[in-house]
Amino acid sequence: MSRRRIRDIRHDELIAATITAVHKHGFSAVTMTEIAREAGATAASINYYFGSKEKLMEATMRWILQLLKDAMLARYATADSPKERLMAVLDANFADYLFTVEHCSVWVQFWGSAPYVPSLARLHRINRHRVTSHFRAELRALLPAAQRETVRKALQSYMDGVWLEATQSDNTLSPTKARAEARRVAQLLLDNNC
Repeated sequence: MSRRRIRDIRHDELIAATITAVHKHGFSAVTMTEIAREAGATAASINYYFGSKEKLMEATMRWILQLLKDAMLARYATADSPKERLMAVLDANFADYLFTVEHCSVWVQFWGSAPYVPSLARLHRINRHRVTSHFRAELRALLPAAQRETVRKALQSYMDGVWLEATQSDNTLSPTKARAEARRVAQLLLDNNC
């Protein structure tokens, strides 16, 4: 097992502090000072690691996207059929360590800011394409061509809506419940379109 460098540990701590600070203060309103306070650091140290607030926000979104990718790979590894892989895509988007109020809040704020920040817009396009591609691949084996895009759009819109609603939650989220509900929605769509 390789040892983690202090720089990598500090990087992860600053990303976690950014997620908390963005959730508290808002994506565009949060300052480097507020993020530094959350991390128990200085704004200068954040500049040292990231160079600018925009680069820190990009690194934060890359980190969250990596969490999503890791969840997808873990679930795909145990899925043996197109239906199981479709459910794995849904499950990954509601992974225990990803589907939290803070992550949902940052994610939704990211979506809102992406059209105005080229580096974030690029990440948004990459992620959207990845999720769309996963859904299309699995739906190809499950549904007739005429229904695939409607079901894909419905599933992606459903996931987006759940994440948007989660940002307004005053309660702790239940990833287990979210996964079960997403699976029910998918099954209803599949049953009604076969």
